[in-house]
Amino acid sequence: MKALLQRVSGARVEVEGEIVGSIDQGLLVLVGVEPQDTQASADKLLHKLLNYRVFSDAEGKMNLSVGAVGGGLLLVSQFTLAADTSSGLRPSFSSAAPPEQGEVLFDYLLQQARLKHPQVASGRFGANMQVHLVNDGPVTFLLQV
Repeated sequence: MKALLQRVSGARVEVEGEIVGSIDQGLLVLVGVEPQDTQASADKLLHKLLNYRVFSDAEGKMNLSVGAVGGGLLLVSQFTLAADTSSGLRPSFSSAAPPEQGEVLFDYLLQQARLKHPQVASGRFGANMQVHLVNDGPVTFLLQV
């Protein structure tokens, strides 16, 4: 699984003009699923997301997790993260999981996140979404598990 993690002061996802998920301070995470991914991959990614220290402590060092700052987690499926961009001028999506597998694993990740973190929101799998965010820093990391 690949995840583009962004520290935000606020973020929301809209589908057809309706807000389907939003958070204040926290992490916006774009999630890409690949064919070899499993529930174990999702568990490992979630552990990293909840414990990755990207928020500043009193000394201004990135030393605090999303839970430590009471932040939200906004998960958004994004199959384009799994694209093969190694050649040519057009991305290939042959390295992305089939939609059925992607949806199952994204839903599993979302369910597990809701069990382990008090503030979890999401986009809508497979929908044309508009993602609005204020990237704080900017701070952005690509995580691969």
